[in-house]
Amino acid sequence: MRLFALCLMAQAAQAEVLFEDLSANLPAHSYTGGWEHFVGGGVAVFDCNGDALPDLLAAGGDSPAALMVNQGGMRFEAAPLPEFTGVTGAYPLDVDGDGHLDVMLLRVGANQILRGDGACGFMPASAALGFDGGDAWSTAFSATWTEDGPVLAIGNYVDRADPDGPFEACDDNRLHRWDGVRFVVETLSPGYCALSILFARDATGETRLRLSNDRHYYVRAGSEQMYDLTEGRFLGPEDGWETVQLWGMGIASRDITGDGRSEVMLTSMGDQLLQIAGADGLYTRAPFSLGTAAQRPHVGDDGRPSTGWHAEFGDVNNDTRPDLFIAKGNVDQMPGLAMEDPNTLLVQQPDGIFVESSVAAGVATVERSRGAALADFDGDGQLDLVVMNRRAPMELYRNVTPATRHWLAVELRQDGKNTRAVGALVEVTADGVTQVQEVTVGGGHAGGQAGPLHFGLGDADFATARVTWPDGSVTIHAGLAGDQRILLRPKH
Repeated sequence: MRLFALCLMAQAAQAEVLFEDLSANLPAHSYTGGWEHFVGGGVAVFDCNGDALPDLLAAGGDSPAALMVNQGGMRFEAAPLPEFTGVTGAYPLDVDGDGHLDVMLLRVGANQILRGDGACGFMPASAALGFDGGDAWSTAFSATWTEDGPVLAIGNYVDRADPDGPFEACDDNRLHRWDGVRFVVETLSPGYCALSILFARDATGETRLRLSNDRHYYVRAGSEQMYDLTEGRFLGPEDGWETVQLWGMGIASRDITGDGRSEVMLTSMGDQLLQIAGADGLYTRAPFSLGTAAQRPHVGDDGRPSTGWHAEFGDVNNDTRPDLFIAKGNVDQMPGLAMEDPNTLLVQQPDGIFVESSVAAGVATVERSRGAALADFDGDGQLDLVVMNRRAPMELYRNVTPATRHWLAVELRQDGKNTRAVGALVEVTADGVTQVQEVTVGGGHAGGQAGPLHFGLGDADFATARVTWPDGSVTIHAGLAGDQRILLRPKH
C-alpha cells in the first residue's frame, strides 16, 4: 500500500508541469540541408530591442537564418536580417561592449559577427572588428572575458578539405583574442569534432573551456577535452581529468546538488552523461538511479538508443529544484538508433531523483530535434520552451503549469568591456535554500541565451542575492521581493 501511495505521489508530481502548444505563433521556419547540416540547428534567445521580451534568431542550414521578434502574448513576427545561409548556430553576446547585444553566427563557411543596434537591427561587423571567420564547418561556440577584452572560442567539426575524411579527419578549433584593435587567432589542436563548448567554472572553481566531441568522427584517438586558458594547455590525467569518450553533442552546466559547484550534463547517442562535481575538484558519473541517463525512447516500442542534442537546466515549476530538458532526434537515418525519439523533460523531485515528465507536460514530440531553449517568453515568471527541428517546423510551448510558485529573474550589468558580467556567480537564498548560477555564453547545442537568470523560489516571498562579479568583488542585495525581474549592478 505504501509503495502504491508513493507511485501516486510521483504521478501527481509529474502531472503538475504542463505546456500549451503555440507553435502556430511562430513564423514558418525549418533547419534544412544535407550532410553538412545533420548537426547544428540552434537558436539564439535574447532581447534585441529592450522591451524585456526574449526574441529569437534561428539557424537555417540551407535556408536563410531567421530573426523572430516577440510581439507579446507568445506571438512572434519575422523581422529583417542580413541573409546568410549555411548557418549552423547562433549565440547572443555583447562583443563590442556598446551595451547592445550582438550575435555570433556559426556557419559552414565563414563565421559572422552581426552587430546589434538595440532595436533588432543587425549588420555584418566581422571586418570592422577584425574578426577572421575562416572557412571551416563550425558547430560550437563560447566566450569569456579577460582584462584585455573578449575571448571567442569556436569549435569546428570535420575538416571538409581532408581527402581522407570524414572519419579521423576532425578539424582544429580556434581561439580569437581581442588585442585592443582586432581579434588575433590561436589554434587549439588537436580537435576532435566539437559539437558543444563552454567557458565556465569547473569543479575546482577555475574558469576553463570544456569541449564535448563527437566520437563518430574521431573514432579512436580522441576524447572529451578541458582547456586551461591561463596555462594555454589541455588538461590530462595528471590533472585529474578523466578520459571520457562519447558521441558528445551538447553541454549543460548547473549546480543541482546545492553545494555551489556546477554539475555537467553531456548529451550523446545512448546514455546522457551527468557528471557530479566533487569537493576534491574532480567529477564522478551520476548513478543510473538518478534518472538522468535518458538512454532510450520513453514512449513507443522502439528500443534502440536515443540521440540527445541540446540540454538545458531550468526550474519549470519554480519549486527551487532545477529540472532538465533534452532535445532528441536521429541524426538522419542511422539504423542503430531510435527513429521516433521523443524529447525529454526530467522534473527533479524532492529526493533529487529526476522523473520523465514530457508526455504529461505535452512536449514529447518526435521530430528530429536539435537546438532548444527554456525562457520566459511572456514575462509571467514561468519558463516556456522553444525547440528547433531538422527539416520540420520549429515548436513553441507556453508554460501553463497550475499553481506555479514564486520566482526571481536576475540580470546583471556593469561598465567596461564585459557589459553583461559574463563569468559572474549569482547566489539566491530564500527560506534557507541557496541556488547558484553562473552567467555564461556557450554550451547547449548550436545556440544559447543572453538574459536574466531564472530562480524558482518555492513558497518564499522574499530572497537575498549575492553576486560575485567577474573582478572578484561581491555585492549583497537583501529583501528582494519575489515575482519580479531585477537588474543589479556593482556597488562603487
